[in-house]
Amino acid sequence: MAAGGIAGVGLMAVFQYRVRDARGAEFTGTIEADSEQALRTNLVDQGYVVSSIQKTKGTGVVKGRGRGMSRFKRVKLNDLAQFCRQFATMINAGVTVVRCLSVLQEQTTNPNLRAMIADIRAEVEGGNSLSGAMAKYSRTFSNLAIGLVRAGEVGGVLDETLNKLAVFLEKDLELRRKVKSAMTYPTIVMIAAVGIVLFLMTFILPKFMALFDELGIGRDKMPKMTLILRDASDFLVHYWYYALAGGIIIFIALKFLGRTKVGRRYIDLVKLKLPVFGKLIHKVALSRFASTLSTLLSSGVPILQAMETVAGTVGNEIIAEAVLDARASVREGEEIGTPLRNSGMFPPMVVQMISIGEETGSLDAMLAKVSEFYESEVDTALASLTAAIEPMLIVFLGGVVGFIVVAMFMPLVEIINSLSSQNE
Repeated sequence: MAAGGIAGVGLMAVFQYRVRDARGAEFTGTIEADSEQALRTNLVDQGYVVSSIQKTKGTGVVKGRGRGMSRFKRVKLNDLAQFCRQFATMINAGVTVVRCLSVLQEQTTNPNLRAMIADIRAEVEGGNSLSGAMAKYSRTFSNLAIGLVRAGEVGGVLDETLNKLAVFLEKDLELRRKVKSAMTYPTIVMIAAVGIVLFLMTFILPKFMALFDELGIGRDKMPKMTLILRDASDFLVHYWYYALAGGIIIFIALKFLGRTKVGRRYIDLVKLKLPVFGKLIHKVALSRFASTLSTLLSSGVPILQAMETVAGTVGNEIIAEAVLDARASVREGEEIGTPLRNSGMFPPMVVQMISIGEETGSLDAMLAKVSEFYESEVDTALASLTAAIEPMLIVFLGGVVGFIVVAMFMPLVEIINSLSSQNE
């Protein structure tokens, strides 16, 4: 249903709505939104006539959980891609939607997805549209998925849109796997480095400090490097709970900050400014922007609705703001490219290709080419990052361990030198 495209983040008001589409078919549902006016504007923009909107008690779409569904378990992207692919195949073979959902419910191995499909099938049997039933599960079915299914229902090409959705999910899954694979080795090395440093600081270093005390080497006789190391070791041994509490507080604060619009904006801005990973994150976001918008436009989704959906799925608030600015320009009859260029987030090549696509009426094809280009750019960036980060981490780990070893042995070297001078 249309409201699936406006699922929010965080604690928002919950509204029950009743709308009619261009053919006069009536739909009802429950959705989260910032305000009644925001929801009404969104529904009208998507081509629906609003009959009524009523605010309900509480926050969060509680009714969107099917029977037997765990709130803690999510549906994997791979399961969703397989669901869409099989759904498209059966629809193309002439099987009814309800029958397709029954078959998919029986053969899926994911209990959460099975519960969702059962509830969606019951909704469709009760007269709701497929997209309207899927909109109840906005955490599982993204704005993109609901928008494509709605376009397929309206245009009578549900099999094609489901197939496009499956292709998109598979590409997105492949991109995530590449990023995860590239980050596996650095993560393991960092965990090993932290473990080694903690072991040296909490078990080995205190024994050396006790030895120094027995030898009469007080703080006033220790080199500065050793003093820094000793203070750090004492803090970790005697006040470790402060470090643990500080880490937990920072983690919770970042999670809370990430749930607010302003917080997400600053976090995403910092991500884009990171020295090594910023460019990679930027390229991933641009690839997702071009791929999502191309998929929606080629499926017949209106451009205003498509751009709003893209803003909600691109995964970066800075780029999402630029997309929404471009949407406002399109709504006023202007071009897409100007606000994208002014944002500074879209390279000239992307803006030029979008402008050419607008002029020639092949915007979806141009965006597909942009997506392919940035997919290859991401592959190249990941390969370069993996090749560069391995020696950097090894040097970093060697430097930290070397600092500890040198700091521990400097007092011993001074003792040996003083004893040698006394014997002479």
